[in-house]
Amino acid sequence: MGLKLFYKGKETQVERKASAAARVAVWGSVGRVAWSPRDTVSLTRNGFQGNPVGFRAVRLIAEAAAALPVICREDAQRMEMHPILSLLARPNQAQGRAELLEAVYAQLMLAGNAYLEAVQGDDGVLVELHVLRSDRISLVPGADGWPMSYDYVVGGRTHRYAAESICHIKTFHPHDDHYGLAPLQAAATAIDVHNAAARWSKALLDNAARPSGAIVYRGADGAGAMSDDQFTRLQEELETHHQGARNAGRPMLLEGGLDWKPMGFSPSDMEFQKTKEAAARDIALAFGVPPMLLGIPGDATYANYAEANRAFYRLTVLPLAQKVLAHLAGFVSGMAGVTVDLEPDLDQVPALAMERDSHWRRIAEADFLTEAEKRRLLGLPERAEGA
Repeated sequence: MGLKLFYKGKETQVERKASAAARVAVWGSVGRVAWSPRDTVSLTRNGFQGNPVGFRAVRLIAEAAAALPVICREDAQRMEMHPILSLLARPNQAQGRAELLEAVYAQLMLAGNAYLEAVQGDDGVLVELHVLRSDRISLVPGADGWPMSYDYVVGGRTHRYAAESICHIKTFHPHDDHYGLAPLQAAATAIDVHNAAARWSKALLDNAARPSGAIVYRGADGAGAMSDDQFTRLQEELETHHQGARNAGRPMLLEGGLDWKPMGFSPSDMEFQKTKEAAARDIALAFGVPPMLLGIPGDATYANYAEANRAFYRLTVLPLAQKVLAHLAGFVSGMAGVTVDLEPDLDQVPALAMERDSHWRRIAEADFLTEAEKRRLLGLPERAEGA
């Protein structure tokens, strides 16, 4: 193969070898992996709205954490009634405590960030809390790098909130100073694999991914070609009488010269279901949910369902709830002018009943402790004199 060059008005022929790798490069680009976008909206659409494993994992964590009873302490004393508890019981006109906290936990799972707007009355008293959508809000840093304000963008309009009126709760992110890293982001690759496997299965059910066999034509004279009219007629007959779920299992009648050759699945095709289950386990792993609780088969890590449920609360739900409630307590304390602590009431968690009974029994049988010390270790107030 040659290339013509013109140098000082003279035509020059330059020899160039044909590349043996050119075809290989072209074919190599055909199988390029296509990943879904990694922005919050796309991740939520693909991993939560469009994936049953991600949907159930987020709902399981958010609902379990939001259902935990909340304890309020002021000056290390447990308060049965407190303005902060009243605010959490009815944070706004549209939500109760469970709905508000469920939205907070879900935003942390999906976006890695949760934003609560504090609304104060005319007298400066904190009267309402609202959860803002994480995909609509952006942090505006000041000259020193600390948050100066927050911009909320919706419908082409921007509303700016003062940093003092926003409670920003975020997960850990190793490479970002202002935003958190969502578990959904870590599970994005597994979600793409799981969704692709589901689409492949759906296409197979629609009889479009792979034919179950092939029709081979052999003419009387040994010719292997059909006329256009014969081919069109055969194709129309197959589409009408033998494709789709309605015609599944229907016998096929072939005329002279036509032979049916069944085609089975290759070992790689049979691995699709295992690939889908492995992707589902990776999604559950990213969210910290035992696969047994999501109905994913093949999990033998936990002896039974109760043990998996207890590990789920101990390793995922309680750390998340304690972090969120501690952050929220610091925020409302600064707004209300009082110092309070918020924490989940572990004594009222059914999944931890066995651990609670063992803990109480161990303290009750400790003869070297006084009654006051035992009550203090159990988090109970001291017994009143004469009671």
